[in-house]
Amino acid sequence: MLYVIKRPLISEKNSLMSENNVYAFEVNRQATKIDIKNAVEKSFQVKVASVNTMVCRGRAKRTKFGLGKVPYWKKAMVKLSPGEKISLFEGA
Repeated sequence: MLYVIKRPLISEKNSLMSENNVYAFEVNRQATKIDIKNAVEKSFQVKVASVNTMVCRGRAKRTKFGLGKVPYWKKAMVKLSPGEKISLFEGA
């Protein structure tokens, strides 16, 4: 699988969760928890404690051509081992 992690999800809720070593990413729909764990450990050089995933429902979106549809996408909540941090979310 070429691309597992698509982008980090940065929001107010996710920044509060990062204080508890939980980070959110949008990932490939076909990625498994083991794929996500390996990708995060390799990309950010951290130790992952657990991975929770969820498939988020696509929604209707109004465009100038009528109604369109946003596709389903997958979110991964990655909990790191104590003492580990990802500097991408810290703003440094």
